[in-house]
Formats: sequence, structure tokens, C-alpha cells
Amino acid sequence: MKKLLGLIFKIILIILVIIIVYFTAVGYSMYRDALSKQSIDDKINEIMESEKYVKLDEIPDYYWQAVVAIEDKRFFDHGPIDMFATIKAIATDFVSKKFTTGGSTITQQLAKNLYFSQERKLERKIAELFVADKLEKMYSKEQILEIYINVIYYGDGYYGLYDASMGYFEKLPKDLTLYESTLLAGVPNAPSVYALSKNNSYIYVRQKEIVQCMVQQGYLSEEEAKYIYEENEQKGE
Repeated sequence: MKKLLGLIFKIILIILVIIIVYFTAVGYSMYRDALSKQSIDDKINEIMESEKYVKLDEIPDYYWQAVVAIEDKRFFDHGPIDMFATIKAIATDFVSKKFTTGGSTITQQLAKNLYFSQERKLERKIAELFVADKLEKMYSKEQILEIYINVIYYGDGYYGLYDASMGYFEKLPKDLTLYESTLLAGVPNAPSVYALSKNNSYIYVRQKEIVQCMVQQGYLSEEEAKYIYEENEQKGE
């Protein structure tokens, strides 16, 4: 019986290895194909040359802090992937029997936005990891964060922080208030739900989550958080 169980275990292990090797090979092929069409350098330079490109030192600190707090709190401490978040996401997906949880770092999200679709496929995730690894070797964390906020989708046809800030608030990104920043930082997670034009309660639930994360991570004081909550109450949200 033990020999049979051992044999079954070996067979399962071999199958898993074959699956991993297969998807890694397919993912690497997708990565090579994507970069053969346009190199990372060329793509990033093209983005940075836009007249709407916003540099990190041209926006309020509390905006990028809100983004990091909600999207990838260990962004400045890990590499292209966050193993803790990845394992947690896999465990959650396994329990729910659905491939829905994120776990992607800001660098992975940038890689996806630069080259790949939003389709949830394992080979696409692997291809994304190869690009993310290359991004981390080529650019600093600050540069990656800066590029990220310039390419992500904010709903209502707005790509990048400049368009989102002008479109939703009719002001330059440098003039965003703390309240506006914590609203806007929540949109890219699910633009179809959190786009500010929707004006639904989910937007403000998301904002509260962001504010709580910022307090927990030391970006905001309890007093500053209280101010945001009070402003929502005044607006009747």
C-alpha cells in the first residue's frame, strides 16, 4: 500500500513539474514576443515623452502614498513579486475555488499595463513576471511608481494621473487635495465600479479602506483621517 501511495505521489509530482515547465515556457515565449515588438526602453521613453507625463515630485506625497498603501504596502521592500501577498492570494483562490484574488505588486501591474491584456491566465501572469523582473533591474522603485501612475486606467476614458485629475477635478495633479487623492487612488482597482462619475457608495467605502491603510502604515495621522471622514459626512456620503 505504501509503495502504491509513493508511486501515486511521484506521478502527481511529475505531472505538476510538467505543468509548471509548460506554462513557464509559454509565459517566457509571450514575454519574448512582447519585447520583440517594442523594447522596454523604447516603450518607457515613449511614455515619458508625453506632454501629459507627471513626475513624482510634481504630485502631492499623499497621492503616491495612498497608491502604495492600498496597492502594494511592501513595494519599497520587495523585488518584482511579493511572496507573502502571492501565497496569500493563492490560498484565498484555492479556498474560494476561483482565480480572482490579486496579489500583484505595483511592478507586476505596470508590466501588465505595458504589454499584456487583463485576461486572467497563468501563462500571462508568468510573462508578466519576466517583464516585472526586467523593470526592477532597469529602473528604481521611484521610477517604477512614477511610470505606473502615468499609465494606469482611472475609468471614464482617463489613462494616467494627468487626465484623471483634469477630468474629474479640473485641476493639475500637483493641486490635488488629500481628500481628492484618497478618492482617486482607489479607482484603478476596479474602474467600472470606482470611477468617480459613478458617484456610488462603493467609492467612499474604498476611500475609507485607503485612509485606514494609510494610517496603519504611518502615512496619515488619526486626525487627518478624521478630517476625511468628516468631509464625507458633510457631503452626505
